[in-house]
Amino acid sequence: MTKNTTEHAALDRRNFIAKSAAATGLAAAAPSALLSACLPVATAAPETEQLGVATKEAARSNSIIGAYGSWASQLSSSPARLSWLRPEYTDVVTWRAEARVKVLDCLAPPNLSSSTLESPTEPRRSITPAVTRRRTHDGLLFEELEWSMPCGMPTQAVVIKPADATGPLPGILALHDHGGKKYFGWRKIVDLPEQNHPLMLQHRHDYYEGRAWANEFARRGYVVLAHDVFAFGSRRVLFEDMHEIPWGGSSTREKSDQSPELEENIATYNTWASEHEHVMSKSLLCAGTTWPGVVLSEDRLALDVLAARDDVDPQRLACAGLSGGGLRTVYLAGLDDRVRCANCVGFMSTWRDFLMYKAYTHTWMTYAPLLPQYLDFPEILGLRVPLPTLVQSCTEDALYTLPEMQRADRMLREVFDKTGASDRYRGEFYSGGHKFDIEMQESAITWFDRWLKS
Repeated sequence: MTKNTTEHAALDRRNFIAKSAAATGLAAAAPSALLSACLPVATAAPETEQLGVATKEAARSNSIIGAYGSWASQLSSSPARLSWLRPEYTDVVTWRAEARVKVLDCLAPPNLSSSTLESPTEPRRSITPAVTRRRTHDGLLFEELEWSMPCGMPTQAVVIKPADATGPLPGILALHDHGGKKYFGWRKIVDLPEQNHPLMLQHRHDYYEGRAWANEFARRGYVVLAHDVFAFGSRRVLFEDMHEIPWGGSSTREKSDQSPELEENIATYNTWASEHEHVMSKSLLCAGTTWPGVVLSEDRLALDVLAARDDVDPQRLACAGLSGGGLRTVYLAGLDDRVRCANCVGFMSTWRDFLMYKAYTHTWMTYAPLLPQYLDFPEILGLRVPLPTLVQSCTEDALYTLPEMQRADRMLREVFDKTGASDRYRGEFYSGGHKFDIEMQESAITWFDRWLKS
């Protein structure tokens, strides 16, 4: 596998033939068929000009919403209203504070200690997780945790660290992927012999080159916490709690929570959960919040748990994740400065890419009303500038178009360049499809070691 970084040669996007993801609406779709034509190629122009003519390029392109695409693509300015790349913004601290307030307004994250939305003046929930099991395996110490939530089932999580570790270590919040598999959460990225379901062994083979990366990062000298997030694993929606949906793909008729670990029952659940995504998202909007807002609140709560541990140095925290985990990294690392180092894998493109070409490949966890008016998607992660940030993408990832992945990379580079922090951003492009393979994992570990251990 080959890797190009943004510090070296750009990829030849004219050689990229787009692949369409299976129409599941999920962020780690099955392999897909080859489209018959190349995607539009941006005009050759200076980088800042290319960012500025995005709407003109879009107006010349077909879209997944037909003739409405060119009109819709021009509803948001480029750069967006609160973009750091606009010339009127010169003080990064002032800009970041203003932009973060607006992003949080759009996300409307709930305060998990009450029935209200998060507020800067209102304290967030403080929790003490219960340790449900402690054991060693393969040179690592595992603590399985559980903490109660004001809604849904308790969150289950696991903390992994070297069994012989002494003194506080840097901590990593390992954010599991989506993958169209809501029955599972942290088990996707953690190796525990008694909890390695055959479906998860295959999942790790498909997306992680067979490696349980949470284990490996812990082995390299980190305390790693992986938790189930809203609507996944222990936090999934149970049929027994459902008001009946009588028809459509999200119908609950003849659905049961009995014998949940059987492969056929897991497949049934995952298919249903995929169809139920639009119901969940619309219901949350009716409650005055958003799916990414709820996920952000739960991930911040997990970060609280990690930061409060005696064996963790709270000044050396990181987060990482593939696909849906990369999406979660964008929001968490962009909005919480406790994340001193971040690694977004397999989820970096632009709102234009989603609008014109790829919204059907992505989960409803992605979208917040009005947010594209204020920041382009990569600029949400750019809110963390100048903190160290690694973005890893794959050139044949069918969930995005290569030109828009490259445009997102240029945008992030310009954000860090403008702040005088060019060395704090690294964008990497690898050959192949949607993945976080061993080569990519090793690069991420090197990045974390550079910024958290030096």
